[in-house]
Formats: sequence, structure tokens, C-alpha cells
Amino acid sequence: MIQDIAPHVLYNQYRHFIPSENDPVFCFCDEKVLIRLEDDRLSFPKVKDLNVNREDLIYLFSLDSSHLFLYLKQTERDGCEYIDFRTVRRKSLRPKESVYALFTAYHLAGWYLNSAYCGRCGQKTVHSENERAMVCPGCGNIIYPRINPAVIVGVLHEDKMLVTKYARGYGGYALVAGFTEIGETFEETVAREVKEETGLDVRNIRYYASQPWGPAADILAGYYCEAYGDCTISVDRDELRLAEWKTRDEIVLQENDYSLTNEMMRNFKEGKI
Repeated sequence: MIQDIAPHVLYNQYRHFIPSENDPVFCFCDEKVLIRLEDDRLSFPKVKDLNVNREDLIYLFSLDSSHLFLYLKQTERDGCEYIDFRTVRRKSLRPKESVYALFTAYHLAGWYLNSAYCGRCGQKTVHSENERAMVCPGCGNIIYPRINPAVIVGVLHEDKMLVTKYARGYGGYALVAGFTEIGETFEETVAREVKEETGLDVRNIRYYASQPWGPAADILAGYYCEAYGDCTISVDRDELRLAEWKTRDEIVLQENDYSLTNEMMRNFKEGKI
């Protein structure tokens, strides 16, 4: 999965660092990111490469011993170009640790942009000095990064797995997925989403693994479960354009190994589930 970058380590705790000239910088503008691509290898501009005010750089996290920063205004750098983030995320880029850093930076960049003003009184917010939060100097409202909980579901029945294709967006094979509602457990989300999208009832719901997914500001919880009763699929066309049972040999994996969805499908295909 995208977070499997060992022996590299991403330190996401908020700390205070002053940017140095060799620190990498994430520059986002209108859903695009300023990067260099060479033979599907990804790299980012450094502080010394950009004509920016260092006081405008926001510390995000560290990757191994390197400190990475965010710049929320448009700038240029020779040898780099602004590429649509959706295009970047669909490529099989390397090194994986840089891709993971980019996905995480995209999540935080969206939060910083959306938290520039207080949602309670409308005043411009400022950065907290001791934690990752935006603070309203007027009413004292504290805004923490938003993380959306969601589930990915591997539904099994008679040595087959339920695979889907979304009604819009990503066009490859996927699994049933959905966001957790307020007052709902992950297990209840699993049963509800499967029922809503395919009409199936499920049982033996069991947790598999989780994954941070920066492109949608999610924390994903993966579950396997079993369909029972009438296992005829009734597709919700507002959510899916396809839902069907596949044998292990028929499972088509995604193009890269980034996602929890793909790992869960591979587990089934290889007989691990």
C-alpha cells in the first residue's frame, strides 16, 4: 500500500522548523502540483530553487531526515511543471516514499486552504504555535485537520468476490466503499453500504487493515465479510455502473500497488482470503 515505505519513515507530528535552502517544497495551485517527472521518477523543488518568502512556507512533516514544507501561492521553477493532481495519482510513480509524501501533503494543503477563515465568526485564522491547528484570534475557535472515516469492503460468496466500478471518476475495478455516518460504527457502515449499493445482506464482518488516503482526506478501514440469503446483485446506478461476482482467476488488479482496495483484491486472487 502507499504507506508501506519501510525502511523510510514519515514523521507527521507537528514541529517547528525554519526552512533551509535544501528542504523540499510542495507547491499547489488550482488542484495542480509543481513537480519534476523524469522516467516516472518524482521530485519536488527545493527552497533555494523558488523565489518565495520563507515566512510563507508551512512546515508539514519530515521524511527520514528531510523536512518538507508547503507553499500555498503560485510560483515557478525551471525544470518543474504544474501537473493536475488527479493525473499524478493515477501514474505508477517512484520512489514510493515521495508519492506517499505527496498524497499526505495534498491532504494537508486542502485543509490549510479551507481553514483560512473561521467557520464560526468569519475572521481570518492564524497558525497555532504549539500544535497543528488553525486558531481564530477573534472568538478562539480552534480548527484541527479534518479526516474523513470510510470503509472498503471485500464481500465474499461461494469462492467469489464482489467487484465494482464507480458510476463516475476512477474507471478500474474497485470494491464497495463509503463514508461512515455520524453515530455509526465501521461495521454498521459496511452492512449499510453493501446493502445500499448492491442490495446484498452480509455477516461475519471482520477487520483487515487501514490506510490513510490523502487524495480524499480519508482514513480507510478495510473489512471482509460474507454475503448470505438471496445473493442476486441489485446495482445502485447512482453510485455504481457495475457490480458483479468474480472468481479468483477473474479478478483484475489495479495498475499500481498503492491502494488498500488493490491489496484486498490481491489477497483474494492469491488465495490468502
